[in-house]
Amino acid sequence: MAQVYFSWLLSQGVLCSSLWVCINRLFLLKEIILFSVSVGPFPDLCVIFTGPWGRCMGSECGPGGSQSRAVWCAHSEGWTTLHTNCDQTERPDNQQSCFRVCDWHKEMYDWQLGAWNQCVPVSMRSSGVQRPAVCTWGEEGIQTREVGCVQKANGEPAEDAICEYFEPRPRLEQACLIPCPRDCVVSEFSLWTPCSKSCGMGLQNRIRFVLAPPLFGGSACPNLTEFQTCQPGSCEGEESLYSLRVGPWGPCSVPMPRQKKRNRNRQNRQGGKFWDLQVGYQTREVNCVHKSGNVEALSLCSQEILPVTFQACVMTKDCDVTEWSEWSACSKECYDPNGPNGQRIRTRKVSQFPSGEGGDCPELEEKEPCSPQGDGVPPCIVYSWKTTEWTECRVDVLLSQQDRRRGNQTGLCGGGIQTREVYCVQSSADTPPNLSSLMSKEELRPMDNDLCLSIPPNTTQLCHISCPVECEVSSWSAWGPCTYENCQDQAAKKGFKLRKRKIVNEPTGGTGNCPHLVEAIPCEEPSCYDWLVVKLEECIPDNEKECGPGTQNPQVQCVNSDGEYVERQLCRDAILPMPAICEVPCPKDCALSPWTPWSMCSHTCSGKNTEGKQTRARSILAYNAGEGGIQCPNISSLQEVRNCNDHPCTVYHWQTSAWGQCIEDSSIPATNTSVSQTRHDEASCSVGMQTRKVICVRVNVGQVPPKKCPESLRPDTVRPCLLPCKRDCIVTPYSEWSPCPTTCQAGGKTKKKHSRKRIIIQSPANGGQDCPEVLTQERDCESPSVCQGYRWKTHKWRRCQLVPWSVRQDSPGAQEICGPGMQVRAVSCRKQDGGQADIETCLKIARYMPPITQPCQLPCQEDCQLSTWSKFSPCIADCVGVRTRKRMLIGKSKKRDQCKNNQVYPLSETQYCPCNKYNAQPLGNWSDCVLPEGGRMEGQLGMRVQGDIKECGQGYRYQATVCYDQDNRIVETSRCNSHGYIEEACIIPCPSDCKLSEWSNWSRCSKSCGSGVKVRSKWLREKPYNGGRPCPKLDHVNQVYEVVPCLSNCGQYVWVAEPWSVWRVSNVDLRDNCGEGVQTRKVRCMLNTIDGPSEQVEDYLCDPEDMPLGARNSQLPCPEDCVLSDWGAWSPCPLVRMMHHLILLCYSSIQCFIFATEVEPCKLNNNCFHYSYNITDWSTCQLSDRAVCGNGIKTRMLDCVRSDGKSVDLKKWQMNASCVVECPVNCQLSDWSPWSECTHTCGLAGKLWRKRTVIQAPQGDGRPCPSQMEQWKPCLVKPCYSWRYSSWSECKTEGARCGEGLHFRNVSCFVSDGSDEQDSSLVDDELCGDLAPSVDGDTHMILQEPCTAPCPGECYLTDWTVWSPCQLSCVGGDDVGFGSVQVRSRAVVAQDPENLLQCPEQELEARPCTGQSGRCFEYKWRTGPWRGSSRHVWCQRFDGLNVTGGCPVSAKPMADRSCDPPCTKPRSLCTEAGVCGCEEGYTEVMTSDGLLDQCTVIPVLEIPTAGDNKADVKTIRAFSPIQPEASSPGRAGRTWFLQPFGPDGKLKTWVYGVAAGAFVLLVFIISMTYLHSIGSR
Repeated sequence: MAQVYFSWLLSQGVLCSSLWVCINRLFLLKEIILFSVSVGPFPDLCVIFTGPWGRCMGSECGPGGSQSRAVWCAHSEGWTTLHTNCDQTERPDNQQSCFRVCDWHKEMYDWQLGAWNQCVPVSMRSSGVQRPAVCTWGEEGIQTREVGCVQKANGEPAEDAICEYFEPRPRLEQACLIPCPRDCVVSEFSLWTPCSKSCGMGLQNRIRFVLAPPLFGGSACPNLTEFQTCQPGSCEGEESLYSLRVGPWGPCSVPMPRQKKRNRNRQNRQGGKFWDLQVGYQTREVNCVHKSGNVEALSLCSQEILPVTFQACVMTKDCDVTEWSEWSACSKECYDPNGPNGQRIRTRKVSQFPSGEGGDCPELEEKEPCSPQGDGVPPCIVYSWKTTEWTECRVDVLLSQQDRRRGNQTGLCGGGIQTREVYCVQSSADTPPNLSSLMSKEELRPMDNDLCLSIPPNTTQLCHISCPVECEVSSWSAWGPCTYENCQDQAAKKGFKLRKRKIVNEPTGGTGNCPHLVEAIPCEEPSCYDWLVVKLEECIPDNEKECGPGTQNPQVQCVNSDGEYVERQLCRDAILPMPAICEVPCPKDCALSPWTPWSMCSHTCSGKNTEGKQTRARSILAYNAGEGGIQCPNISSLQEVRNCNDHPCTVYHWQTSAWGQCIEDSSIPATNTSVSQTRHDEASCSVGMQTRKVICVRVNVGQVPPKKCPESLRPDTVRPCLLPCKRDCIVTPYSEWSPCPTTCQAGGKTKKKHSRKRIIIQSPANGGQDCPEVLTQERDCESPSVCQGYRWKTHKWRRCQLVPWSVRQDSPGAQEICGPGMQVRAVSCRKQDGGQADIETCLKIARYMPPITQPCQLPCQEDCQLSTWSKFSPCIADCVGVRTRKRMLIGKSKKRDQCKNNQVYPLSETQYCPCNKYNAQPLGNWSDCVLPEGGRMEGQLGMRVQGDIKECGQGYRYQATVCYDQDNRIVETSRCNSHGYIEEACIIPCPSDCKLSEWSNWSRCSKSCGSGVKVRSKWLREKPYNGGRPCPKLDHVNQVYEVVPCLSNCGQYVWVAEPWSVWRVSNVDLRDNCGEGVQTRKVRCMLNTIDGPSEQVEDYLCDPEDMPLGARNSQLPCPEDCVLSDWGAWSPCPLVRMMHHLILLCYSSIQCFIFATEVEPCKLNNNCFHYSYNITDWSTCQLSDRAVCGNGIKTRMLDCVRSDGKSVDLKKWQMNASCVVECPVNCQLSDWSPWSECTHTCGLAGKLWRKRTVIQAPQGDGRPCPSQMEQWKPCLVKPCYSWRYSSWSECKTEGARCGEGLHFRNVSCFVSDGSDEQDSSLVDDELCGDLAPSVDGDTHMILQEPCTAPCPGECYLTDWTVWSPCQLSCVGGDDVGFGSVQVRSRAVVAQDPENLLQCPEQELEARPCTGQSGRCFEYKWRTGPWRGSSRHVWCQRFDGLNVTGGCPVSAKPMADRSCDPPCTKPRSLCTEAGVCGCEEGYTEVMTSDGLLDQCTVIPVLEIPTAGDNKADVKTIRAFSPIQPEASSPGRAGRTWFLQPFGPDGKLKTWVYGVAAGAFVLLVFIISMTYLHSIGSR
């Protein structure tokens, strides 16, 4: 009952077919379980359920674990019940043993992946998916594979849970693509073969071959052969029905040995221990066959001599080798984990050479990398790169300095390049890397650079030479007062006036090279301190009066000779300034203005012709008013002049020379010892001294006695200095001698040389020891030993072994002691000197082993034996005489008369001496221009830069020559008395850099006040060519500019106004001298200096807005008027500004105060201004005049600008920042590499190449790298000799007409020029004597092969075709990724119609292409012209080959068409639309029901062309462009056809247009006629 319910549950889909996956459906059994609990036991309604197995538990890893699961009883309605309600006999176990997996099992178990099965289309696996009707790309599919857990050691299966513990199960399915079916593609049929029979009924065949195999379920290949019967004629006699057929040779066997032939069998074993050669025999069958293929009695085949049925052979034995020897010691004897591995070798020997058809010997030597390890293995010598010290920094000149006058470049500074040499040395871990450390000689000895495996250090670097900073001084101060030379010692009474200037920068080398800073003028009455009048107080009238004469008391300050304020007590000996006399004008007095300040002194000194003067002036403000007033002075009294700078113009100063060289001070013990150090660590070893010359100089005169100059200011003549240490030259020890080119030579070649070198690692300096002159040594190599070569030595052929007599005694005509046989010989390995060598050595070096067996012939008694032909005798000269070769009779043949017949057995041959003529021809293009090897300027450095190598000048270019003989065959060039080259001088043009002029002078600043710009330029003098340094970016006039900001001092030029002239009254009251008047004065623009305005300049240099007035109108005060001074300056401007007069005379205080003040409002940009800063852009990077690149300074200006745009004078507001100009780094190249091996060992296309690399790429304006980084020159032309097969001979069956036979071919020596343009020519085999016997690289040459000659009437297969080109599976010209295949085929050839049913099946072989790249082949349908109702349609490959297959059948054009009713009218045809039309040149005439009635000729409109004088319209017969016979040969014009009907018989569109136009024209004519008739009435 339980089984019934369980089956019912299965049928209802409640449970799966597998109990292990049904636990998730237990809720469906809920009612069964509840019912079981309430009702009681119902065994037939309850089912046992099990849960999943739990985790494997156990104390040990492996198969000793256990796992459990839940087992319960459930009612069919779904509820759980007691166990007793279920059948206990069917209760499954709830525990089982299991395999407990541990982590270390990962090394023992792994997933084993099976191969993917064939891709199955998705449509076959899913019923709802339909396959596409037309396949374009491919069909989606699924492929599966088997995956299982196995033990790694033996591949035994294991539980999948073990592997799943470590790694998820690999996928079992994957998507795949099934490509579209590809049908078989075959070629066109060949021509019909000749008839298989010369008489009677025969067959003709034509065959085709397979171009592409069927793939992916495509259509199979069609028949490759077609037959047709033929009957050239009736046979006169009876047709031959039987033929002898020989079968294949049987296996080689050895007859049972007999005791009496024991010694003979021993002789059969030749070659000692290396081979065991046994000569045996093999037999074959000879049958007589009927043309139907049936075997008949041998007597039916009438033939006098039957074929041989036995032959000697060599027993087949495979090559046998010994076991591998022990591994040899590792070629590397030291431990270096980072270095290259060594190599160890093991070998095995040949114990049995192959014989007969035996297999070849395997490899006899095996190599593997190795690296020795262990405590006893010494560490490997480590090699590292070392560098010499950097050379002096070399600065390349500016483009503007590259001319013939740039001989001295010592003053250049800025950025440059310095180089060093890199070399490889044996390093030690205990030695620090710097050069100053004490190294052993081995650690300094240069080694081969190939020993250093790391990247070599840079050989060039940028450097910088500090540019000298010239001393800059300030302007001279004003002359000081006359002062004592030494204020502490005033006894001499000798004084000087001094003026000074200061050093405003930090010059290179200190202040010793600056110009003098003090100048002195002798003077009298010197004083060290004096009173300085600071200002004069207000004028106070005498006797306490209100007006009249008075005095002004001076305010004084004690100053020293430098103008500095000092204590007043120091001026106790100086004369105190007296009060100044002044006058306060009284009423009615003449009113005068105050004195102006004293002007600048007119001269800085006084002499015979010059005298310094100062002036001051005052003007009349108001004339005296009548009697009692003081009169105004005359005009001359309004000016005062006084002497100034009355000292003589004799200026003296101390002048110093440059400091001399630092020399040792004899008073200090010498400690200057020679040390080894780098240039950047200039240590001092002792203190020396420097001296200089100091003289007193009078300006513009020269040297004067020292007493003329102030002794206290005399500069020092001696100073201490530091002596640099001496540096001796340091060179490395000599390197090892370079290896000689070869350790042995094959012939007596010239001796080679080898060399060694040493490298300068520190140059001498400061008087150190000089470097040695010889840095490289060279000597001849020792006489090389002769290269030890190996060769095969062949021993004498053994006795010819015949087929045993027991085998051939039944053959007709057989004799026991003569006939064909086989002979063997021994082969051994010899050194070139004849010594014994292992046979394996020759197999490795000499390779091809001579044959050890050959067929032989034991002559019978009646046979004639002859020796082989000798070589031809030498010719005296070409084209002169004859040459002969001979042979002789041997053995008993000398006595037989039939052997002495020279007609049958000639003993000599004579031929004319070859007439060899040779001519040489130039070959190919000229090579690159190659400079001679001696063109390099060898320096001390091993790796030179471009400038150290001669890169231009005269070189040579080469053109190869080829030598041909009279048969146009290439021969050695020595035959033409040529060394193989034509050499021609050539020139490599030297690069010329861009040349610019020097910088022009800076222009004047664009603004006279504030910040502006100044410009300088240089222009192009010569453009670069041949790879010279490029020009900077030029403008349209080939100039380059440099613009920098500049700042002009706003006080540099000032307006200077003279005093106002005397009033000129315009409204004159002569009595009063008052009223309106005019005053004038001169205003000049002056250059302002520290001493004041010095010289007049152009007015435009001064600001016109600041120009003082040159004339003014004013009111000359009259008596009792208020007398005022000139206006004072305007006050600052907050809201209003005021200007005041100084009241000189006032009669009415109120009136005076009214006129003494003037007020005006403040107005922006008129009398009131705002101020702001303006910062200019940075200038270009400015370098020193001698610098070309490197560190420089860029500047910008800070300008104070008024709101109206006018600059305001500031102190020095200039901001500087450091900058860098990229240095022009020239391209630096390595040396040319040695010339490579020739690219071809022979032929015309061989080239030698050499290369160079870029060590330093160009930077900035540096010279670019040349484009030519490789050079070539032709190789010596050598003929290409090669062994080539001849064609296979016909299949020979040795006396039988058909059956199994052999075909043969020879190998001959051919010569070619290595190109595909010339066919190879046959030459003497001696010319290929140095070549290994191989054809196309295959040393296993096959000169004979078994073949089958078909019997008459037999149906047979052709030979295999050659393999087709590799073809890809493509869609739209793109590869779909299924690889490429190639194919070959064999077609069937039949000879007799009666035997067609016995023909074998045609054969096809396809294989994937390995190592070859396939290509996509496209196929398209082609169609011919319609011929009636049909046309030719064929498939064509993209290369023009017509094929069958390949084109899609669904896209095939229609080949046949038919019309209903058929087209029977003359000149009619069936169109593609299925209706009748007319041929070209004819138009259709249709019936009323739309059927073709007839075809009529179309009128032709001739369009005359050039050369055609006919311009009339004619009606001619129809002209068809596809019928050449209808065209006139002399006509050059074109003919247009007006055909109203289309091919479907319907009217064309233009016909309707013409008809509509004609209708409109007709209506128009009728209308006009009607209107005309009305008008006439």
